[in-house]
Amino acid sequence: MKTIKKTNGRIYSIIAISLLMLSCGNESSKAQELPSVTMPKEITLTKQELKNKIKGGWAGQTIGVTYGGPAEFRFNGTMIQDYVQLEWNDDLIGWFYDNEPGLYDDIYMDLTFVDVLEKKGLDAPISEFAKAFAYAEYPLWHANQAARYNIMNGIEAPASGHWKNSMHADDIDFQIEADFAGLMSPGLPNAASDICDRVGHLMNYGDGYYAGVYVASMYTLAFVSDDVNFIVTEALKKIPSESKYYRAMQDVIGFHEKFPDDWKRAWFEIERSKWAQDLHCPDGIFSPFNIDATVNSAYVLLGLLYGKGDIAKSMEIATRAGQDADCNPSTVAGILGTMVGYDHIPDKWLKGLKKVEDRDFKYTTISLNDVYELSYKHALEVIERNNGKIGNDEIQIICQSPKTLPLEVAYPNIEPTGNLKRSRGSLFTINDNKEHSIEFSGTGIVIKGGIAGLSFSGSSEPFENYIYELEVNLDGKVDKVMKLPVDYKKRSAELYWNMELPKGDHVIKLKWLNPMEQGKITINEYVAFSGQKNTNHN
Repeated sequence: MKTIKKTNGRIYSIIAISLLMLSCGNESSKAQELPSVTMPKEITLTKQELKNKIKGGWAGQTIGVTYGGPAEFRFNGTMIQDYVQLEWNDDLIGWFYDNEPGLYDDIYMDLTFVDVLEKKGLDAPISEFAKAFAYAEYPLWHANQAARYNIMNGIEAPASGHWKNSMHADDIDFQIEADFAGLMSPGLPNAASDICDRVGHLMNYGDGYYAGVYVASMYTLAFVSDDVNFIVTEALKKIPSESKYYRAMQDVIGFHEKFPDDWKRAWFEIERSKWAQDLHCPDGIFSPFNIDATVNSAYVLLGLLYGKGDIAKSMEIATRAGQDADCNPSTVAGILGTMVGYDHIPDKWLKGLKKVEDRDFKYTTISLNDVYELSYKHALEVIERNNGKIGNDEIQIICQSPKTLPLEVAYPNIEPTGNLKRSRGSLFTINDNKEHSIEFSGTGIVIKGGIAGLSFSGSSEPFENYIYELEVNLDGKVDKVMKLPVDYKKRSAELYWNMELPKGDHVIKLKWLNPMEQGKITINEYVAFSGQKNTNHN
């Protein structure tokens, strides 16, 4: 065990932790407490060191998401085998900037929130963050898309991210958008989680929210230590031990302890565990696709623990683990970039990055060079607010020991019953104002489908402004009228969902209230849920 050493107040080494020895075949065992680790009371960094680490974090994110971009959701439920080459060249980042700028949603979502902090101050309320991202021009997906729809239709934040109002509360969205909160809170995980509370609950709740807090906390600790094991385990103290997310991350730490030289064996242990299930995102139910934050966070830990601080190796492992194979290496490289600092990121990765650092990310007026300065400015403000001191050259940071968050559980004991109705085409089509019925049994349901083919001959209303209105009658009473704009950016990904039904048989009747010539609403599938735990999914 190493001890903390200080030279002129600066920490060069920190406690290395003996990790827990966990049983790989018993994920359902009660969570055990992590070993007690003491954070340093304070650290001292020069202004240049602080800025260098912040730059390293933003640069790492951008490099990591580009590296994994070609593999994003192309390998679901399987690892990327060694014979598959993961390409890199000096022009790859520029190519994505020019041709597929949407790859950088990890970054431009963060920049939205950085911009709010710059314009509205560190105390900006949740409503300002909600307005900024809900009415932005960029497309969104999953938890972000659900939250945007909610906000635009009167469900204000933080209810916009609550599991009762979204089928995506546990999705990965906040995990990939929390980096900025950690980068502006060096050594201050509790300050970071205060910022996370005002952003993460816009789109996530429970484990989906915890994933973002955990990531942000690892960033804060990357300013304090170059020991990856310490960063991973100390940050986990932010997460309540009763949560599924905590137990899953603890298991991954245990897999690494048991198989320290075999990340693929650890990957298999994750896949055979219940953590690899996506039970609520409609796209992941009964599908190898998995955008759940828990399993993707597990892949982040694979990269960090088995990469042993090497950025290239860590990114490769996080990418080869599959699923969200661009976001996970982005998180890994961002944390490690913060740890080592921009100047110590190998030139192989920086050559291409430097070509775009002055270019604004699409949908923003902010470049990497801009956000390097903005995050540095915000970090100085956060440090001072938390009793730190800013000198002429040195910065004293009064470190915070992580305080555990309250327990949040999304979809408590709510799981698919197996009552799945799916079609290669559509189950049925609504093209008039007649009622169409769905009968099912359970305590919840989600209905998926889409809209198509409108002719607006004789109509003065522009096509792009038209909003389908789908009335949902549940057991003889109108439950919702779903607004379905032609503009997908403003639409819900699901036609209807309700996870709070009384147990029993139910009838839903769907009616298109404002039909238009040649338009149609297609019902592609629905899944029933039960509030009773389904042992088939354990």
